[in-house]
Amino acid sequence: MTTPDTPTPDPTTGPADGAGENAAAERRVLRTALRDTLLLIGALVVLGGGIGFLVAGLPGLWGALVGAAIAAFFCATTIWSMMRTVGSSPARMAAFVMGAWVAKIVVLIVVLAVLQGRTFYDPWVLIAVLAVGAIGSALLDYRAVNSGRVPYVQP
Repeated sequence: MTTPDTPTPDPTTGPADGAGENAAAERRVLRTALRDTLLLIGALVVLGGGIGFLVAGLPGLWGALVGAAIAAFFCATTIWSMMRTVGSSPARMAAFVMGAWVAKIVVLIVVLAVLQGRTFYDPWVLIAVLAVGAIGSALLDYRAVNSGRVPYVQP
């Protein structure tokens, strides 16, 4: 119900409460998080691959590459699922994020099953690179959200 003081949203111009502006601000934060995560993955490939090669030879390089690939898939999938649901209902967002989480777990199980018993990679380098990627991505996501200019309430 509207009162004379309450503006009625115009369907041709979009929401009158600033929700479009909030969605744009949220997308900027998520793009920043995605960009920073991709830079982190690039650094993991270069530095992790170099350190892995120095520590364990060619298996160390392969371990770093596999670890960086898994980290990239996990981190980018989370950010992508959030970008796809900006401005949607909480139930839709939760369903989408949970579906992405289930898909990540299935992919991880398949990758670990395929890698089991293989000797072309060093598992310790893989674990180290994956851990650095997960922790680094969480910190970068926190930094993007903390420094983002997203209103807490809609006007």
